[in-house]
Amino acid sequence: MAEFVPGLELARSFYQDILADIVGVVPHAAAALGEGSEILGFDTERSTDHSWGPRAQIFVDADAVDSLRARIDARLPDTFRGWPVRFYRWQTDKVEPHVEVATLHDWLQGHLGLDPRPSMSTSAWLAMPQQLLLEVTGGLVFRDDTGELTTVRELLGWYPDDVWLWMMAAQWYRLTGNESFIGRTAELGDDLGSRVVATRVAHDAMRLCFLQERRYAPYAKWLGAAFGQLGAATEVGPMIHDVFAAADFAHREHTLLLLYEALARRHNVLGVTPPLTTTAGQFEVGINDAVRPFRALNANRFVQACLESLADEALRRYPVVGSIDQLTEPTDALIHFTDWPQQLRAIYHRRLGPKPDMPDRRPLSNEATGEPDAPTDTHETIYADVGIGEPEQQS
Repeated sequence: MAEFVPGLELARSFYQDILADIVGVVPHAAAALGEGSEILGFDTERSTDHSWGPRAQIFVDADAVDSLRARIDARLPDTFRGWPVRFYRWQTDKVEPHVEVATLHDWLQGHLGLDPRPSMSTSAWLAMPQQLLLEVTGGLVFRDDTGELTTVRELLGWYPDDVWLWMMAAQWYRLTGNESFIGRTAELGDDLGSRVVATRVAHDAMRLCFLQERRYAPYAKWLGAAFGQLGAATEVGPMIHDVFAAADFAHREHTLLLLYEALARRHNVLGVTPPLTTTAGQFEVGINDAVRPFRALNANRFVQACLESLADEALRRYPVVGSIDQLTEPTDALIHFTDWPQQLRAIYHRRLGPKPDMPDRRPLSNEATGEPDAPTDTHETIYADVGIGEPEQQS
């Protein structure tokens, strides 16, 4: 068996040693993008058991696609550095070279469902899974004669400020909804429920750290490895481990409180809202002036501060349900095998348009539990809308 090398290293050598000579003087961009653990640098020898090997995308003008594709297919060797050059490709259900030859526009349209140039709408940003954004902004570019590929990667590098702030508000809202639940599960003697809540908070805290550091989060398989590359891993990482290790309610509440306070301090460092108090108090329900005897950050203050900093009125009045990654856990099936992102884009476009078809956001409480008087959840409305017409066209 061939010696394992990281997939991006293999791809770079494959282009430099084989493909560059075959492409010749044709103006082009060459890269390793798309699916696969190697695009994020997380591949190991285990990754080689399927859909792994020498690969590249070659982007050329439309009139050069067919002839170049045929030339590459005819001149490729059977192996490169001991690895088969032709191997199974699930997209076509064939054994073939993993060298995609296309115009940049067609490849983007096929992979993202749109060409983001010259800019993306708010609805398109919110409906785009972060894993897909990583598949275009990650990997490596080996050559870019026109600079178009580099421009696209820079355009997709991070969210516009208002989209980013609204997503942080939505992530804080997810954390707000669980602040008192350790105390409530303790009153019921529900240790299993308490552990489930703590795990959910830890996951939401990790994703907030990605947002705070302006880094896209990959889907579940690589979330922990990618989190370890964040600056937050040094401070927040040990706290998350402590949350998992907590053996009783009191310890669990204490470790979660330290975690919330760390997230609050990191928020203030961003300078995107006026500084907020980062110390805990008693939990404020937000309805009927009710206060419960649980220690909490009362993180709804961070939700409101993010919303008040928005320039986009439509986003400010929209319920903070979040982006596609916050509405649901984006699985491989959702990301790569359905049109759910495109359908959700249509919903966002409809709701955030100049004449939105839903009422203004109601005031948020700290405990959106579904109990009487609590704000209703908008998820049910979102799901009911799936299947409406085509999303808006990108210019």
